[in-house]
Amino acid sequence: MAGGWAKDDAVTEQIDSTVEDGLARVRSRLPQGESRSHCVECGEGIPEARREALPGVRLCVACQEEADREAASDISGYNRRASKDSQLR
Repeated sequence: MAGGWAKDDAVTEQIDSTVEDGLARVRSRLPQGESRSHCVECGEGIPEARREALPGVRLCVACQEEADREAASDISGYNRRASKDSQLR
C-alpha cells in the first residue's frame, strides 16, 4: 500500500504508533496509590464501592465527569501521515 521510499508495512507502523501513543496518554492519567475518602475538588465523600473499584481515586463521580469533559476537549487528533486532506483544513 505504501509507495515510494516507504517500507511495505509503513502504514501499519504509523497506525500502531498512534495507538501506542494514545494508550500511553490514557495510562498516565490513571490514578495510583491510596484512594481518598473525600473528593479533593469539592470535599464530598467518595463511596466505598468507587474507592474499591478504582484504587487511587481522588475525585467524586461528579468532579471526575467534569475533569473527563475538560480532558476530552484538550485532546486533538493528529495525522502522522500528513495527508493532503489534513493539510487543506
